[in-house]
Amino acid sequence: MESSETVVGKVGVRASVIESLKGFSFSGVRIRKDELRNKLTMPEYLRLAMKDAIVEKDIDAGKRHYDVIAAGGHDAPPVAAPEAPVVVFINSKSGGRLGPELKDLLQDLMSEEQVFEVLKVKPHEFIQYGLGCLEKLASLGDSCAKETRERLRVVVAGGDGTVGWVLGCLGELHKEGRDPVPPTAIVPLGTGNDLSRSFGWFSDTGRVFFIWVWTYIQGGSFPYNWKTAIKKTLDKAIHGPTCRLDSWNLVISMPAGAADLVAPHSLKRSEEVVLDQDLKIEGALPEKVCYQGVFYNYFSIGMDAQVAYGFHTLRNEKPYLAQGPISNKIIYSSYSCKQGWFFTPCIADPGLRGLNNILKLHVKRLNSTTWEPITIPSSVRSIVALNLHSYASGRNPWGKLKPEYLQKKGFVEAKADDGLLEVFGFKHGWHASFVMAELISAKHIAQASEIRFELRGGAWKEGFMQMDGEPWKQPMNNEFSTFVDIKRVPFQSVMIKGE
Repeated sequence: MESSETVVGKVGVRASVIESLKGFSFSGVRIRKDELRNKLTMPEYLRLAMKDAIVEKDIDAGKRHYDVIAAGGHDAPPVAAPEAPVVVFINSKSGGRLGPELKDLLQDLMSEEQVFEVLKVKPHEFIQYGLGCLEKLASLGDSCAKETRERLRVVVAGGDGTVGWVLGCLGELHKEGRDPVPPTAIVPLGTGNDLSRSFGWFSDTGRVFFIWVWTYIQGGSFPYNWKTAIKKTLDKAIHGPTCRLDSWNLVISMPAGAADLVAPHSLKRSEEVVLDQDLKIEGALPEKVCYQGVFYNYFSIGMDAQVAYGFHTLRNEKPYLAQGPISNKIIYSSYSCKQGWFFTPCIADPGLRGLNNILKLHVKRLNSTTWEPITIPSSVRSIVALNLHSYASGRNPWGKLKPEYLQKKGFVEAKADDGLLEVFGFKHGWHASFVMAELISAKHIAQASEIRFELRGGAWKEGFMQMDGEPWKQPMNNEFSTFVDIKRVPFQSVMIKGE
């Protein structure tokens, strides 16, 4: 039984959080629930048609709902498309695994059929069958389906990995000539939320959600201001301006017969890819196994990815420990210490030494078609290729560089749509910590329009990699190299600005 002091303490904490929530105000005109719902919600026959198409994996499965409408004849009033139709993808494992609460709220603000749990309805299934159904009905003369498809916007409620997964699936529309590609907004539910920060989605909803998780863990209820924040987010999603985002195709070519690669959602096995012949490869090339994926924020190799891998493994094995952003960051920090990211100057473990022992780096610079070898400093134990200004919960390790430094190094000002990745290194945990605190800068290595990493095992039996928050353990071979090639995707994603 709890002591009176404990009860009073909890009440005090809860009261202080509630007061913090009361302190939040959201500028602008009040958003009425019924008006917002009318703007967002698709006609029932379209919702049911899309649902049937997805369930039966057949774009023609929903036609029967259109036939009922069409059977009304010319005297029947036309069904109007909503002003701003929206579909939401939500990852219930994000946000302290409190996603079901948010899912219920979103379904109340539009409809059940427009809110998808990504672990039940995969984004590519919606693209193939849900949107395919709308396009099929439009081809039959359904003007409502046509306008709904053209006006559609997407909201992703999740972390960076979930956002990247959805953006990758939406990118397939461009490849297939199925324009327009719906623009994307974000409800930040992850640990870092760097994509949402980069496009202005963390300012209101993210902070309120952060406090809501705290309140919930302390035994509180669903705060009113969280509901207000979600309504404001949806309103921004349908009215916000759009901008462009580069995405980057990553190909891993590894020797066949090596240990199996347990790949994250964003990495898929593919047919063997022919390596760029302009860059000479030393030694014989064995039969290869290839994996491909797309990232939007960053790719990294080394100790930071090893720490992320440990955290994700623990979260999957013991989900009750990952109850929100605060606990996630505490666990993350403990793994950083446990795995040697901070305390390794005198340790002889080859897995903790500099990446130059196992890694070669070549890049193509801006407006260049020539591969250039880049020396990796011996002190660097983590290399990051960064696309956005936001990394590790909003930090900018590349920094705001002065014009004279840019000119000296041959760099240009970093932007999310400039066709370049910023490549930098961390020496160890202390160095990374000081960089994140903006006390010093990361080790600037290069700016590149294309990158090739070549890894050879040596004393290393495995390496660690991650992209956009999804880490994996990379098998390594002592005899043959593993290649990681990064090249910009020829089309850009369309993002909605939150502010």
